[in-house]
Amino acid sequence: MIEQKEHTQKVIVFQIQDEEYTLPVQTVGSIERMVPITRVPGAQPFVKGVINLRGVVTPVIDLRERFGFEPFPETEQTRIITVTVADMNVGLIVDAANDVLDLENDAVEPPPEVVGTVEADYIQGVANVEGRLFILLNLEKVLAEEDVLHLERMHG
Repeated sequence: MIEQKEHTQKVIVFQIQDEEYTLPVQTVGSIERMVPITRVPGAQPFVKGVINLRGVVTPVIDLRERFGFEPFPETEQTRIITVTVADMNVGLIVDAANDVLDLENDAVEPPPEVVGTVEADYIQGVANVEGRLFILLNLEKVLAEEDVLHLERMHG
């Protein structure tokens, strides 16, 4: 049996403010245009509410607010990226979803101590590819445990 090592990973590239972030393509369910979001009382400020996505009630988080950035008006480019975290579907509001990219594993470096205003805990690594800097997000850290428990209660 021939052992095959993966040298690249497929990632979804999306934008928040002026930065480009990535998520592994296998964690992404879909990329949706903005739809009306039903508010949920008592949720964290970055939890915008829930949407009904093809019969599945999905909590929605504004990543811009989660990272402490200024709120930004919705545009034609605003998207909801649905991801699966801890066996639960969650929607992430991003400024734009740009493309799918094959990222060389050896291009990924550990995160620097401080990266802009995004907490370093949220970052799995950074990659510099052809002059573009990509920040690889760690979804489990983006959704801290207490937030996930709160979302699970919303999720039903």
